[in-house]
Amino acid sequence: MSGQALSQPALVDGAHPVRSLLRLLARRPGRMSVALGAFVLKEIPMWMLPVITAGIIDTVATGGEISTVAGWLVLAVALLAQNYPNHLVYTRNFMIVVRDTGAELRNVLAARLQTLSIGFHNRSTSAVVQNKVVRDVENIELMLQQVAHPLLSAVMVVTGAAVMTAILVPQFLPVYLLTVPMALLVRWTVARRSRDRNERFRLEMEGLAARVGEMASLIPVTRAHGLEQTAMNRVATGVDRVREQALKLDMLNGHTASMSWVSMQFLGVACLALAALAALTGTLPIGPGDVVLLSTYFTLLTQGLIQLLGLLPVAARGVESVRSIAEVLAEPDLELNAGKHAVTQVGGALLLHNVSHRHPDATVDSLHRIDLSIEPGETVAFVGPSGAGKSTILNLVLGFVRPTRGRILLDGADMQDLDLRVVRRFVSVVPQEPLLFEGSIRDNVTYGLDDVPDERVRRALADAQALDIVDSQPDGWDTVVGERGARLSGGQRQRIAIARALIREPRILLLDEATSALDPESESQVKEALSHLMGGCTTLVVAHRLSTIRQADRIVVLEKGGIVEIGGHDDLLARGGRYAALHRAQAG
Repeated sequence: MSGQALSQPALVDGAHPVRSLLRLLARRPGRMSVALGAFVLKEIPMWMLPVITAGIIDTVATGGEISTVAGWLVLAVALLAQNYPNHLVYTRNFMIVVRDTGAELRNVLAARLQTLSIGFHNRSTSAVVQNKVVRDVENIELMLQQVAHPLLSAVMVVTGAAVMTAILVPQFLPVYLLTVPMALLVRWTVARRSRDRNERFRLEMEGLAARVGEMASLIPVTRAHGLEQTAMNRVATGVDRVREQALKLDMLNGHTASMSWVSMQFLGVACLALAALAALTGTLPIGPGDVVLLSTYFTLLTQGLIQLLGLLPVAARGVESVRSIAEVLAEPDLELNAGKHAVTQVGGALLLHNVSHRHPDATVDSLHRIDLSIEPGETVAFVGPSGAGKSTILNLVLGFVRPTRGRILLDGADMQDLDLRVVRRFVSVVPQEPLLFEGSIRDNVTYGLDDVPDERVRRALADAQALDIVDSQPDGWDTVVGERGARLSGGQRQRIAIARALIREPRILLLDEATSALDPESESQVKEALSHLMGGCTTLVVAHRLSTIRQADRIVVLEKGGIVEIGGHDDLLARGGRYAALHRAQAG
């Protein structure tokens, strides 16, 4: 990609969106200079043709020479001819700047989203995030594309008209100056309401996007319970809100367009009348050609301003999209890794020392004063009722959330001081809900790895008991699994996810109900495959079905965020405590 990488979120400032856009465009001074230079040249006919027209009219009115008319015509042809190549030069260079800026905004948004904490992503829906990356950047590109040309054209007309009028009829110059305050008055009248209504419209659109995304993800649940009308009603509520805000915005834009047209047309008629009166009364030394010149300039000027004011809705949407993007780039909830120690290897020893965690806005700890030492290669399972804190422990070890009290040590080093991006290269996670992307089976297994030998892929699939999935597909492991793995069953998706974990040969393995989607036969096969892997790395297992963790070195029983029991399966059963009660309930 050409141009500099957009690396500073401060370049997009929600408080000063227009200034932010100018800074973004100025990041490519070479192309912008070429574009502006070509634009100046191609727009010369706009303000020179009235001069040529006036010259020809005056020649005819005074009985001048034919050669004079021919000279004016030759000049007109030359000026018109150069418009075509210069317009292409302007379009190419300016649109490259616009498209590069859009691409950079999308890339910097994607990069920022990767650095924001899991807490931020839990608060934001994927549909809203997608809206910012796709729709908001598109609005900015559209605004630059549609507004830049009439804006620059209006500037050229104003400049050319003012210069030529100052040379030919300087006494008429103050009349032109009336257009600028008139345009500013129209803009000022609607500016505040335009910002407020565009913001409300944008927020309602994000809310609708979230509801549509929710509806799409819940269709199986909705269909299973016969709740189609309920789902449609939820979306319809969002649609009505969007419609209401859109209509209010449309009416405001209609007022703006009408005010602009009436005021500018009034000034145009007034200018023509003043020029005619000045010529007829001899107040100013102007002839017929000058009347046409002044009237034409004023018409061009008012048309340009009308067009510019008519684009205020597009500009307002673009400016609001800048503010929307700035919300993400200015979000302070970051996972801070820059400058921290990057480990070169991981042994797998973990120590949770007096660890507590409280979710934002919660009144009690989800985990309270956890002390737990895990040796390299040890398998530790966490069991307990829902809400006991099992998944929170995995999220703490992954660094998705931070302890609100206490420390977590990895191989003796405080994880607060480590670059977690590097640490996670030694970690594999198999979640309860297997996550696959639109791509082939092989792409999903080798996700993020380069140049993986086929034999290594096949071994991982075999260890995950997933070769039968490959063999049953028409294109083998080149078969595309569909969005979120939709073409595979839940058990098949889980085994592919396990193969993805196996191929990384991790030092720490996190299993969050990893076999929950499997039938008993597949579960037995996968448990055997996992046992080979778990023997060589530190493994933390969250499980509800106690039958899946019998072979764990230690089982940690959690309740209300605290540890109530620790021991092996047989030992905990012999104690007759909380674990034994859970076991009896499941065996019941």
